[in-house]
Amino acid sequence: MGAAALHMSQPALSQQVALLEQETGQRLFVRTGRGVEATEAGLALLVHARGIFALADQARADMRERQLTPSGRITIGLPPRVAHAMTADLVQRFRAEFPDAAISVAEGLSMRLREWLIAGRLDIAVLFDPPASPLLQMETLVREPLVVMASTPLRPRMRLAEVAGLPLVLPSRPNALRQLLEKETQPKGLALKVVAEVESIQTVLSLVARGVAATVLPASSLREWTDDTPPFIAAIHAPVIRNRLVLAVPKARPATRLSRWVLQLTRELAERHYGQDGQAQG
Repeated sequence: MGAAALHMSQPALSQQVALLEQETGQRLFVRTGRGVEATEAGLALLVHARGIFALADQARADMRERQLTPSGRITIGLPPRVAHAMTADLVQRFRAEFPDAAISVAEGLSMRLREWLIAGRLDIAVLFDPPASPLLQMETLVREPLVVMASTPLRPRMRLAEVAGLPLVLPSRPNALRQLLEKETQPKGLALKVVAEVESIQTVLSLVARGVAATVLPASSLREWTDDTPPFIAAIHAPVIRNRLVLAVPKARPATRLSRWVLQLTRELAERHYGQDGQAQG
């Protein structure tokens, strides 16, 4: 963060950094060809600083929660397919419960939402198959089986090796679904026959309906199908592949009445919209 962002002059900022390094007895920053980077000691101090700010936030949140009607704002991140299914219920029920508070829903790919959550831009996020992070607390909500969808007949069950031989339209990397599928195929020496890469699930299904290619999606994606003729569906076995729908919050961020309520409502909505297609998890 530069001096201008802190509303300080550069000499004043440099003096404060020098005093901080003198007090801690550690070198906190080093200059590189790309600018200034934190040292290992600087990153360690940053963790402590965030903890201190989190405690201050918790104190303020505790005072706010003593009001009869909580106010404030909460921001939740949702992947587009989840947002399409859950946002209306989420916002409507939040407004009924907390008329003096505001809720913001941010849509994006799971990887981007995870970055925003770690950076502090989100309070809560729902993610597909995120990698673990020491900064995040994660809870698996639902596990869904992946299935093959096509406009031409399929056997009811297909081995993964057979699926890899089909012309497929899939989301491009680093989409979580694409990574999950390749995590299963690559160790087996199977190469996916991807003939088109499309980000939007609705567009993927439109291409399947036109007979361009088959696809592999979570079972609940069938709800997004809009063509009059239903697709042919095949379960994948050898192995069965399930994705994970995960509820994530920053570990350093204090829980509030608003966040606890939104977390519980998100669990309920995920179970309602996805639980019947997969296996609900605690």
